[in-house]
Amino acid sequence: MGKFWQYAGDVIERMRGEPDGTGWMHDTIRKNALMPEIVTDSYVHSMMMAIIVAAHETTALASANMFRTLLTHRDAWDDICADPSLIPNAVEECLRFCGSIVAWRRETTGPATVGGVDLPEGAKLLIVMASGNQDDRHFEDGDRFDIYRDNAVEHLSFGYGSHQCMGKNIGRMEMRIFLEEMTRRLPHLRLAEQDFTYLPNTSFRGPDHVRVEWDPAANPERTDPSIRERQRHFPVGAPERKAIARRVTVTSVRREADGVLGLTLADAKGRALPAWSPGAHVELVVDGFDRKYSLCGRPGRNAYELAILREEDGRGGSRHIHEAVCEGMECKLRGPHNLFRLDESAPHHLLVAGGIGITPLIAMADRLKALGKAYAIHYCGRSRSGMAFLDRLAADHGAVLTLHVTDEGSRADLAALVAGLPTGAHIMACGPDRMIAALEGLTAALPDGTLHFEHFGTALGTLDPEKEQAFDVHLRDSDLTLTVGADTTLLDTLRAAGIDIASDCCEGLCGSCEVGVIDGAIDHRDRVLSKAERTDNTRMMACCSRAADGGRITLAL
Repeated sequence: MGKFWQYAGDVIERMRGEPDGTGWMHDTIRKNALMPEIVTDSYVHSMMMAIIVAAHETTALASANMFRTLLTHRDAWDDICADPSLIPNAVEECLRFCGSIVAWRRETTGPATVGGVDLPEGAKLLIVMASGNQDDRHFEDGDRFDIYRDNAVEHLSFGYGSHQCMGKNIGRMEMRIFLEEMTRRLPHLRLAEQDFTYLPNTSFRGPDHVRVEWDPAANPERTDPSIRERQRHFPVGAPERKAIARRVTVTSVRREADGVLGLTLADAKGRALPAWSPGAHVELVVDGFDRKYSLCGRPGRNAYELAILREEDGRGGSRHIHEAVCEGMECKLRGPHNLFRLDESAPHHLLVAGGIGITPLIAMADRLKALGKAYAIHYCGRSRSGMAFLDRLAADHGAVLTLHVTDEGSRADLAALVAGLPTGAHIMACGPDRMIAALEGLTAALPDGTLHFEHFGTALGTLDPEKEQAFDVHLRDSDLTLTVGADTTLLDTLRAAGIDIASDCCEGLCGSCEVGVIDGAIDHRDRVLSKAERTDNTRMMACCSRAADGGRITLAL
């Protein structure tokens, strides 16, 4: 450590000899000369040491972890060799699954509650990011390594918020270059037989060595020397989510009800698909149409089942799928994601479905039955002919199933259902807006978290600059003020400024892009927050909501 301290000091002195040098460290050294009582010598020294470690040790360890993981998961390595466009997301998945930062120490600057545990000011914390990176509540099948995971970029290996790594994009770039070079020139690379050893500590994780081997005679450049010079350009920053999708094959097409098409999907290469939990959805990509649908099969099967309602007055995606998709066809798929998660600890569940809203709830019913939990299903529809899964529901859940069929004169008495709710019960609802709105009103006086719902879709359209107002947003933690134009969203403005914000639907439906509000009135346009939560004015969805009347807002970013 003493030699490291001395080396960092030598680098600082060399940089002091470059008074016109550019970059953050040169600027810090100049500030140290101007205000040494604020930017102290020890601060400059410690920052130099941190930069050296961040630029070398963490990236080296992350790269070693990456090669070990990919060469262990040979299917993933071979896919990258065949399609280098997978490299950016493969790097993110490696950072999520086996990043070099295991944990970091932090101290609370004020009282806080985390996971139901009250923490006083000054509490010493060990933040285990590696555990969060495999949390199934955020990453479906989180213990699985999957280079097609389209939210891998939401890992915590670079930190988050005001503590995020300033050199994250350099690290990404270096790892992409390493991987692109090796997969292009040594696709036959393999791990050598070895025992991996690690330096014991609580912060960093990476093997001391990764020994590999290959047959030089099999190098592709032996027969095609141009391979040496072929290089691929990757844009700076996180990969685009839309560029990430796995290929699946339609193995079955069937009629589930009038206007409802049932599909069964399997991996195009015969591999196992990621596991999923009740309430999860996938995004089906067919001929340029991207549409989200709930998974409604039984978890554990190596196939995904969807039920797709044909919407004649929609945007054309469901009509095209109904008309174009056939058995044996290949298409693309993103996910699964779960933004409508079942709380299995609740003593009772009331499942309320309207029309095609039965799709996420039937999987929840299957799960609750398997757990031996108390539940009831109320399924509403215009006519039996248009209600999917009636036979399956009757066979598997008949004792707890109540149908409300309009053309048979039966309508659900939502007020009575809510009034008869057992203590501590949860309502899981999916259906049309008027049903969700009615349940919101009926449960307004019940404890927070009683009602959980998912909308079919959103009425949110593209921004009309003629009808919108620009507004200023101050980011308290970053001490940065930005202007959100009338023709752009808060989410896009934050990302353009280098502020990483998670997102998924970008339609105000999922809640992924939630940010904390400190001050200012919000024009809420999402379908996530309840009326009470909107009144509290402490959260907003960055993809769609804006400052009310063009006012200034302050966010905890």
